[in-house]
Amino acid sequence: MTTTSETPEQGASTSAANGSDLKGNADDYELPWVEKYRPVLLKDIVGNEETVSRLQVIGQEGNMPNIIISGPPGIGKTTSILCLANELLGPLQKEAVLELNASDDRGIDVVRNRIKMFAQKKVSLPASRHKIIILDEADSMTAGAQQALRRTMEIYSSTTRFALACNMSSKIIEPIQSRCAILRYTRLSDYQILKRLTEICDAEKVKFTPEGLEAIIFTSDGDMRQAINNLQATSSGFGIVTPEHVFKVCDQPHPVLVKQLVEACVGAQVDGALDKVRTLWMQGYSAVDIISTLFRVVKTFDMEEYIKLEFIKEIGLTHMKILEGTQTLVQLSGLIARLCKLKMNPAMFVV
Repeated sequence: MTTTSETPEQGASTSAANGSDLKGNADDYELPWVEKYRPVLLKDIVGNEETVSRLQVIGQEGNMPNIIISGPPGIGKTTSILCLANELLGPLQKEAVLELNASDDRGIDVVRNRIKMFAQKKVSLPASRHKIIILDEADSMTAGAQQALRRTMEIYSSTTRFALACNMSSKIIEPIQSRCAILRYTRLSDYQILKRLTEICDAEKVKFTPEGLEAIIFTSDGDMRQAINNLQATSSGFGIVTPEHVFKVCDQPHPVLVKQLVEACVGAQVDGALDKVRTLWMQGYSAVDIISTLFRVVKTFDMEEYIKLEFIKEIGLTHMKILEGTQTLVQLSGLIARLCKLKMNPAMFVV
């Protein structure tokens, strides 16, 4: 059954590029949806409610500490920092905020020049407000740059605060971690992503089927940015969001076929399972694509818990071998044989 939206106002309950609704301005219709519908206030951020509530308290009371936000990509780390800066500084944000992507500007010269010069810059701010330096992908900074940064954080602590976004906080040196409040974000739930996608579909008058949105959620794996990009790509390419269109755009193995593969393994049907793997391989999917989808299907598959854990163990070991370079059909076939063996009678293998 195909579902279409009525008006942009319906379901448009979260903030968009204009900060109040999802309709957007006439000037920003050419923007990618991931930017067009980026929240500008902390209350509009989807997911990680407990952590975001701590940022809301900081936004209301001021006196922001140095912070590190860590977590997987596409879950709102940088957006949260930008929203916090907006609530703390308002129209002064253009003068009092420096945003750098540390994966590009990652050397010690950037700390010594751009960051230090901005920290020394004089800006008139209200009481308990500070200049903010945002370092995205901070775990990509070199060790020398991080060592220089820790000293800069100390010297200019009275006027400047640092906000670091990273995927792995363990790659940030201990001296910087000890100077910051560390906030950890987790992947978004399927319901949270579905709610946001539905709002965007209503605002953009996108035609979709419920199964199509489920397919987008499956391909995004908790990543809101990827989910919105996949939605826009599918809608632009096909005009309607269905599972078939989504998996064509995302170029991932169809989970229904992978589920049939898992069912054959659980039933110890070696020949049937190998046929499914060969079918996926002949369709042009790489070993990484196949095994990644296989893992996500097994996670939600209804089977005995101990068997599921053994399946995940075997898939993980094979995934490691594939990432090391052995991306062959033989490697996948060996995995299928081991998975089927787990469900076979052990007496069959006694010599």
